[in-house]
Amino acid sequence: MKIDLAKKYAGVVLLCLLLLVGCGVFEGEQTLDQIDAPPENAELTDDLENIPEGEDDSEANPEEGEAEGEDPVEEGETEGEDSAATTESVERVLYLLDQNGLVVPQEVQMPAPASKEVAKQVLEYLVQDGPVTSLLPSGFQAVLPAGTEIIDLNLEADGTLVINVSEEFTTYEAENEQKILEAMTHTLTQFENVDSVKLWIEGEAQDSMPVNGTPLTEGYSRANGINIQQTDGVDLMESKATTLYFPMQGDEMVYFVPITQHVPMNEENQYQSIVQALMDGPSFDLPLQHFVNTGSQLASEPVFEDGVLSLNFNENILANSAKSVIADEVMQSIVLTLTEQEDIEAVEVSVEDHEEVISESGQPYTEPVSRDMVTPTESI
Repeated sequence: MKIDLAKKYAGVVLLCLLLLVGCGVFEGEQTLDQIDAPPENAELTDDLENIPEGEDDSEANPEEGEAEGEDPVEEGETEGEDSAATTESVERVLYLLDQNGLVVPQEVQMPAPASKEVAKQVLEYLVQDGPVTSLLPSGFQAVLPAGTEIIDLNLEADGTLVINVSEEFTTYEAENEQKILEAMTHTLTQFENVDSVKLWIEGEAQDSMPVNGTPLTEGYSRANGINIQQTDGVDLMESKATTLYFPMQGDEMVYFVPITQHVPMNEENQYQSIVQALMDGPSFDLPLQHFVNTGSQLASEPVFEDGVLSLNFNENILANSAKSVIADEVMQSIVLTLTEQEDIEAVEVSVEDHEEVISESGQPYTEPVSRDMVTPTESI
Protein backbone atom coordinates (compact mmCIF):
# COMPACT_ATOMS: atom_id res chain seq x y z
CA MET A 1 0.00 0.00 0.00
CA LYS A 2 2.84 2.29 0.93
CA ILE A 3 4.66 1.34 -2.26
CA ASP A 4 1.61 2.14 -4.40
CA LEU A 5 1.17 5.44 -2.62
CA ALA A 6 4.84 6.31 -3.15
CA LYS A 7 4.58 5.46 -6.81
CA LYS A 8 1.48 7.58 -7.06
CA TYR A 9 3.21 10.60 -5.49
CA ALA A 10 6.31 10.02 -7.61
CA GLY A 11 4.17 10.09 -10.72
CA VAL A 12 2.49 13.31 -9.64
CA VAL A 13 5.85 14.95 -8.89
CA LEU A 14 7.26 13.85 -12.25
CA LEU A 15 4.21 15.19 -14.06
CA CYS A 16 4.56 18.55 -12.27
CA LEU A 17 8.23 18.76 -13.15
CA LEU A 18 7.49 18.06 -16.79
CA LEU A 19 4.79 20.74 -16.81
CA LEU A 20 7.08 23.27 -15.14
CA VAL A 21 9.93 22.60 -17.55
CA GLY A 22 7.60 22.75 -20.49
CA CYS A 23 6.12 26.03 -19.35
CA GLY A 24 9.58 27.42 -18.74
CA VAL A 25 10.79 26.49 -22.18
CA PHE A 26 7.82 27.90 -24.05
CA GLU A 27 7.75 31.03 -21.94
CA GLY A 28 11.47 31.48 -22.47
CA GLU A 29 11.20 31.16 -26.25
CA GLN A 30 8.39 33.71 -26.34
CA THR A 31 10.44 36.21 -24.31
CA LEU A 32 13.49 35.88 -26.56
CA ASP A 33 11.40 36.48 -29.63
CA GLN A 34 10.08 39.70 -28.10
CA ILE A 35 13.59 40.92 -27.21
CA ASP A 36 15.12 40.12 -30.60
CA ALA A 37 12.93 42.38 -32.77
CA PRO A 38 11.56 45.32 -30.77
CA PRO A 39 14.82 47.07 -29.68
CA GLU A 40 15.21 48.66 -33.13
CA ASN A 41 11.71 50.10 -32.93
CA ALA A 42 12.29 51.21 -29.36
CA GLU A 43 15.47 53.05 -30.36
CA LEU A 44 13.67 54.85 -33.21
CA THR A 45 10.96 55.93 -30.81
CA ASP A 46 13.59 57.38 -28.48
CA ASP A 47 15.18 59.33 -31.34
CA LEU A 48 11.87 60.84 -32.39
CA GLU A 49 11.05 61.80 -28.85
CA ASN A 50 14.44 63.51 -28.46
CA ILE A 51 14.33 65.65 -31.61
CA PRO A 52 15.26 69.25 -30.63
CA GLU A 53 12.27 71.52 -30.29
CA GLY A 54 11.23 73.10 -33.60
CA GLU A 55 12.50 70.26 -35.85
CA ASP A 56 10.15 68.05 -37.82
CA ASP A 57 10.65 64.46 -38.92
CA SER A 58 11.41 65.28 -42.56
CA GLU A 59 15.10 64.46 -42.04
CA ALA A 60 14.10 60.87 -41.08
CA ASN A 61 12.84 60.57 -44.66
CA PRO A 62 14.79 63.02 -46.86
CA GLU A 63 12.57 62.37 -49.86
CA GLU A 64 9.61 63.88 -48.03
CA GLY A 65 11.56 67.09 -47.49
CA GLU A 66 12.46 67.35 -51.17
CA ALA A 67 9.04 66.48 -52.54
CA GLU A 68 7.93 70.10 -52.53
CA GLY A 69 10.97 71.24 -54.57
CA GLU A 70 12.80 72.76 -51.62
CA ASP A 71 16.39 73.88 -52.12
CA PRO A 72 18.47 72.11 -49.45
CA VAL A 73 21.08 74.89 -49.58
CA GLU A 74 18.88 77.92 -49.06
CA GLU A 75 15.75 76.43 -47.55
CA GLY A 76 17.01 73.29 -45.87
CA GLU A 77 17.30 74.72 -42.34
CA THR A 78 14.97 73.32 -39.70
CA GLU A 79 12.26 75.41 -38.10
CA GLY A 80 14.41 75.59 -34.99
CA GLU A 81 17.28 77.13 -36.97
CA ASP A 82 14.99 79.66 -38.66
CA SER A 83 13.58 80.69 -35.30
CA ALA A 84 17.08 81.20 -33.93
CA ALA A 85 18.03 83.34 -36.94
CA THR A 86 15.11 85.70 -36.48
CA THR A 87 16.08 86.38 -32.87
CA GLU A 88 19.57 87.52 -33.90
CA SER A 89 20.49 90.76 -35.64
CA VAL A 90 23.34 91.85 -37.84
CA GLU A 91 24.69 95.27 -38.77
CA ARG A 92 24.70 96.15 -42.46
CA VAL A 93 25.48 99.28 -44.44
CA LEU A 94 22.63 100.51 -46.65
CA TYR A 95 23.00 103.37 -49.10
CA LEU A 96 19.95 105.60 -48.73
CA LEU A 97 18.84 109.06 -49.82
CA ASP A 98 19.29 111.88 -47.31
CA GLN A 99 17.30 115.10 -47.09
CA ASN A 100 19.56 116.67 -49.72
CA GLY A 101 18.97 113.89 -52.24
CA LEU A 102 22.49 112.51 -51.76
CA VAL A 103 23.24 108.78 -51.65
CA VAL A 104 24.83 108.10 -48.28
CA PRO A 105 25.74 105.04 -46.19
CA GLN A 106 23.83 104.26 -43.03
CA GLU A 107 24.46 101.38 -40.63
CA VAL A 108 21.24 99.48 -39.90
CA GLN A 109 20.49 96.58 -37.56
CA MET A 110 18.45 93.92 -39.33
CA PRO A 111 17.51 90.30 -38.65
CA ALA A 112 20.25 87.79 -39.45
CA PRO A 113 19.18 86.00 -42.65
CA ALA A 114 19.58 82.38 -43.65
CA SER A 115 22.86 81.60 -45.42
CA LYS A 116 23.18 82.67 -49.07
CA GLU A 117 20.50 85.34 -48.60
CA VAL A 118 22.49 88.29 -47.27
CA ALA A 119 22.72 90.11 -50.61
CA LYS A 120 19.03 89.61 -51.31
CA GLN A 121 18.17 90.88 -47.86
CA VAL A 122 20.09 94.16 -48.16
CA LEU A 123 18.43 94.84 -51.52
CA GLU A 124 15.00 94.19 -50.03
CA TYR A 125 15.87 96.79 -47.40
CA LEU A 126 16.43 99.35 -50.17
CA VAL A 127 12.80 99.11 -51.32
CA GLN A 128 10.48 101.99 -50.43
CA ASP A 129 7.67 101.03 -48.03
CA GLY A 130 9.57 97.81 -47.35
CA PRO A 131 11.07 96.36 -44.15
CA VAL A 132 13.52 99.26 -43.77
CA THR A 133 10.73 101.81 -43.25
CA SER A 134 10.63 101.55 -39.46
CA LEU A 135 14.44 101.72 -39.27
CA LEU A 136 15.00 104.87 -41.35
CA PRO A 137 16.71 107.75 -39.55
CA SER A 138 14.95 111.08 -39.70
CA GLY A 139 15.32 112.67 -43.13
CA PHE A 140 16.28 109.44 -44.96
CA GLN A 141 14.41 107.33 -47.49
CA ALA A 142 14.89 104.11 -49.45
CA VAL A 143 15.71 104.32 -53.17
CA LEU A 144 14.08 101.39 -55.00
CA PRO A 145 10.47 101.83 -56.19
CA ALA A 146 7.79 100.48 -53.88
CA GLY A 147 6.67 96.97 -54.78
CA THR A 148 10.01 95.97 -56.32
CA GLU A 149 10.64 92.26 -55.78
CA ILE A 150 14.15 90.84 -55.72
CA ILE A 151 13.50 87.63 -57.68
CA ASP A 152 16.95 86.12 -57.43
CA LEU A 153 20.69 86.85 -57.51
CA ASN A 154 23.63 85.14 -59.17
CA LEU A 155 27.26 85.78 -58.21
CA GLU A 156 29.55 85.10 -61.16
CA ALA A 157 33.16 83.96 -60.91
CA ASP A 158 34.55 87.40 -61.83
CA GLY A 159 32.80 89.07 -58.88
CA THR A 160 29.81 90.36 -60.86
CA LEU A 161 26.49 90.03 -59.05
CA VAL A 162 23.52 89.68 -61.41
CA ILE A 163 20.35 91.18 -59.89
CA ASN A 164 17.01 89.90 -61.22
CA VAL A 165 14.13 92.21 -60.23
CA SER A 166 10.41 92.43 -60.96
CA GLU A 167 8.69 94.78 -63.40
CA GLU A 168 7.84 97.21 -60.57
CA PHE A 169 11.47 98.30 -60.59
CA THR A 170 10.86 100.27 -63.80
CA THR A 171 8.47 102.77 -62.19
CA TYR A 172 11.13 105.20 -60.87
CA GLU A 173 11.57 108.80 -62.06
CA ALA A 174 14.33 109.50 -64.60
CA GLU A 175 16.17 111.86 -62.24
CA ASN A 176 16.55 109.05 -59.71
CA GLU A 177 18.14 106.54 -62.08
CA GLN A 178 21.74 107.39 -61.22
CA LYS A 179 20.97 107.39 -57.51
CA ILE A 180 19.35 103.95 -57.72
CA LEU A 181 22.38 102.54 -59.53
CA GLU A 182 24.79 104.09 -57.04
CA ALA A 183 22.81 102.89 -54.02
CA MET A 184 22.51 99.30 -55.24
CA THR A 185 26.15 99.15 -56.33
CA HIS A 186 27.66 100.57 -53.14
CA THR A 187 25.35 98.54 -50.89
CA LEU A 188 26.28 95.26 -52.59
CA THR A 189 30.00 95.95 -52.99
CA GLN A 190 30.35 96.24 -49.23
CA PHE A 191 30.70 92.44 -49.50
CA GLU A 192 34.31 91.57 -50.24
CA ASN A 193 33.57 89.14 -53.07
CA VAL A 194 31.28 91.50 -55.03
CA ASP A 195 33.04 93.89 -57.42
CA SER A 196 30.23 95.01 -59.74
CA VAL A 197 26.54 94.52 -60.52
CA LYS A 198 24.44 93.78 -63.58
CA LEU A 199 20.67 94.04 -63.97
CA TRP A 200 18.00 91.65 -65.18
CA ILE A 201 14.28 92.45 -65.20
CA GLU A 202 11.90 89.48 -65.03
CA GLY A 203 14.69 87.20 -66.25
CA GLU A 204 15.77 89.40 -69.17
CA ALA A 205 19.33 90.83 -69.21
CA GLN A 206 19.47 94.64 -69.48
CA ASP A 207 22.07 96.51 -71.54
CA SER A 208 20.88 99.80 -70.06
CA MET A 209 18.67 101.14 -67.30
CA PRO A 210 14.98 101.05 -68.29
CA VAL A 211 13.99 104.72 -67.83
CA ASN A 212 16.91 107.02 -68.68
CA GLY A 213 19.12 104.58 -70.56
CA THR A 214 22.28 104.55 -68.42
CA PRO A 215 24.56 101.92 -70.05
CA LEU A 216 24.99 98.63 -68.17
CA THR A 217 26.71 96.40 -70.72
CA GLU A 218 29.95 96.29 -68.72
CA GLY A 219 28.18 96.25 -65.39
CA TYR A 220 28.35 98.98 -62.74
CA SER A 221 30.97 99.31 -59.99
CA ARG A 222 32.28 101.81 -57.46
CA ALA A 223 34.65 103.06 -60.14
CA ASN A 224 31.62 104.72 -61.75
CA GLY A 225 31.45 107.09 -58.78
CA ILE A 226 28.77 108.32 -56.40
CA ASN A 227 27.17 111.75 -55.93
CA ILE A 228 29.31 112.93 -58.86
CA GLN A 229 30.17 116.63 -58.79
CA GLN A 230 31.84 118.64 -61.52
CA THR A 231 34.71 120.77 -60.24
CA ASP A 232 35.18 124.11 -61.99
CA GLY A 233 38.63 124.96 -63.32
CA VAL A 234 40.02 121.41 -63.12
CA ASP A 235 41.73 119.96 -66.17
CA LEU A 236 40.07 116.58 -66.68
CA MET A 237 43.16 115.27 -68.48
CA GLU A 238 45.42 115.98 -65.50
CA SER A 239 43.01 114.93 -62.80
CA LYS A 240 41.42 111.73 -61.54
CA ALA A 241 37.84 111.03 -60.50
CA THR A 242 38.18 110.34 -56.77
CA THR A 243 35.63 109.61 -54.07
CA LEU A 244 36.10 111.70 -50.92
CA TYR A 245 34.13 111.27 -47.70
CA PHE A 246 32.90 114.38 -45.90
CA PRO A 247 30.91 114.49 -42.64
CA MET A 248 27.45 116.07 -42.52
CA GLN A 249 25.29 116.92 -39.54
CA GLY A 250 21.88 115.25 -39.80
CA ASP A 251 18.79 115.57 -37.63
CA GLU A 252 19.92 112.78 -35.34
CA MET A 253 23.64 112.23 -35.94
CA VAL A 254 26.73 112.98 -38.01
CA TYR A 255 27.07 110.81 -41.10
CA PHE A 256 29.50 110.64 -44.02
CA VAL A 257 28.72 111.65 -47.59
CA PRO A 258 30.79 110.13 -50.41
CA ILE A 259 31.43 112.65 -53.18
CA THR A 260 33.14 111.81 -56.47
CA GLN A 261 35.01 114.75 -57.95
CA HIS A 262 38.03 115.28 -60.19
CA VAL A 263 41.19 115.87 -58.17
CA PRO A 264 44.36 117.32 -59.78
CA MET A 265 47.01 114.65 -59.37
CA ASN A 266 50.67 114.85 -58.40
CA GLU A 267 52.21 112.27 -60.72
CA GLU A 268 54.93 111.44 -58.22
CA ASN A 269 52.55 110.77 -55.33
CA GLN A 270 48.82 110.62 -56.06
CA TYR A 271 48.00 109.80 -52.44
CA GLN A 272 49.30 113.21 -51.41
CA SER A 273 46.94 114.87 -53.88
CA ILE A 274 43.95 112.93 -52.51
CA VAL A 275 44.76 113.80 -48.90
CA GLN A 276 45.18 117.46 -49.80
CA ALA A 277 41.80 117.51 -51.56
CA LEU A 278 40.26 116.06 -48.42
CA MET A 279 41.95 118.70 -46.27
CA ASP A 280 40.69 121.46 -48.60
CA GLY A 281 37.11 120.32 -48.19
CA PRO A 282 34.33 120.02 -50.79
CA SER A 283 34.68 122.31 -53.80
CA PHE A 284 30.94 122.75 -54.39
CA ASP A 285 27.94 124.27 -52.68
CA LEU A 286 26.58 121.59 -50.36
CA PRO A 287 25.85 121.82 -46.63
CA LEU A 288 28.86 119.69 -45.70
CA GLN A 289 30.88 120.35 -42.57
CA HIS A 290 34.36 121.82 -42.85
CA PHE A 291 35.78 119.41 -40.32
CA VAL A 292 39.55 119.84 -40.64
CA ASN A 293 41.40 122.52 -38.67
CA THR A 294 42.82 125.40 -40.69
CA GLY A 295 46.47 124.82 -41.54
CA SER A 296 46.23 121.02 -41.45
CA GLN A 297 48.54 119.40 -43.96
CA LEU A 298 50.90 116.52 -44.49
CA ALA A 299 54.32 116.92 -42.86
CA SER A 300 55.90 114.41 -45.24
CA GLU A 301 54.98 112.41 -48.31
CA PRO A 302 52.67 109.42 -47.83
CA VAL A 303 54.37 106.02 -47.82
CA PHE A 304 52.60 102.94 -49.16
CA GLU A 305 53.82 99.48 -48.21
CA ASP A 306 52.15 96.07 -48.01
CA GLY A 307 48.63 97.46 -48.26
CA VAL A 308 49.15 100.14 -45.58
CA LEU A 309 49.31 103.85 -46.38
CA SER A 310 51.29 105.79 -43.73
CA LEU A 311 50.37 109.48 -43.31
CA ASN A 312 52.31 111.94 -41.19
CA PHE A 313 50.51 115.24 -40.47
CA ASN A 314 51.48 118.48 -38.82
CA GLU A 315 50.10 119.29 -35.38
CA ASN A 316 47.15 121.26 -36.74
CA ILE A 317 45.33 118.03 -37.56
CA LEU A 318 44.77 117.37 -33.85
CA ALA A 319 41.62 118.37 -31.98
CA ASN A 320 43.60 118.51 -28.73
CA SER A 321 47.33 118.93 -29.19
CA ALA A 322 48.18 118.61 -25.49
CA LYS A 323 46.58 115.15 -25.35
CA SER A 324 47.41 114.11 -28.95
CA VAL A 325 43.69 113.63 -29.70
CA ILE A 326 42.49 113.47 -33.29
CA ALA A 327 38.76 113.97 -33.92
CA ASP A 328 36.88 110.77 -34.76
CA GLU A 329 35.29 112.44 -37.79
CA VAL A 330 38.72 113.32 -39.17
CA MET A 331 40.05 109.79 -38.74
CA GLN A 332 36.92 108.19 -40.25
CA SER A 333 36.98 110.55 -43.20
CA ILE A 334 40.65 109.79 -43.89
CA VAL A 335 40.18 106.02 -43.63
CA LEU A 336 36.98 105.88 -45.73
CA THR A 337 38.52 108.06 -48.44
CA LEU A 338 41.89 106.34 -48.73
CA THR A 339 40.60 102.75 -48.55
CA GLU A 340 38.44 103.49 -51.59
CA GLN A 341 41.72 103.45 -53.49
CA GLU A 342 42.84 100.17 -55.00
CA ASP A 343 45.32 98.17 -52.91
CA ILE A 344 44.99 100.33 -49.77
CA GLU A 345 43.74 98.07 -46.99
CA ALA A 346 44.47 100.27 -43.99
CA VAL A 347 45.76 103.72 -43.02
CA GLU A 348 48.34 104.55 -40.37
CA VAL A 349 48.17 108.13 -39.05
CA SER A 350 50.93 109.86 -37.13
CA VAL A 351 51.61 113.47 -36.14
CA GLU A 352 55.03 115.08 -36.05
CA ASP A 353 56.46 115.61 -32.55
CA HIS A 354 53.84 113.28 -31.02
CA GLU A 355 54.61 109.73 -29.96
CA GLU A 356 51.08 108.49 -30.63
CA VAL A 357 47.66 109.62 -31.83
CA ILE A 358 44.64 109.05 -29.58
CA SER A 359 40.92 108.82 -30.36
CA GLU A 360 38.30 110.95 -28.66
CA SER A 361 37.46 108.01 -26.38
CA GLY A 362 41.09 107.83 -25.22
CA GLN A 363 42.20 104.78 -27.23
CA PRO A 364 45.61 105.10 -28.90
CA TYR A 365 45.86 104.18 -32.58
CA THR A 366 48.60 101.61 -32.18
CA GLU A 367 47.70 99.71 -35.36
CA PRO A 368 46.74 100.82 -38.89
CA VAL A 369 43.00 101.47 -39.20
CA SER A 370 41.14 99.42 -41.81
CA ARG A 371 37.80 100.12 -43.41
CA ASP A 372 36.04 97.31 -41.58
CA MET A 373 36.98 99.02 -38.31
CA VAL A 374 34.68 101.90 -39.24
CA THR A 375 32.10 100.00 -41.36
CA PRO A 376 31.10 96.31 -41.26
CA THR A 377 32.51 94.19 -44.09
CA GLU A 378 32.13 90.53 -45.02
CA SER A 379 31.53 88.17 -47.92
CA ILE A 380 28.30 86.74 -49.22
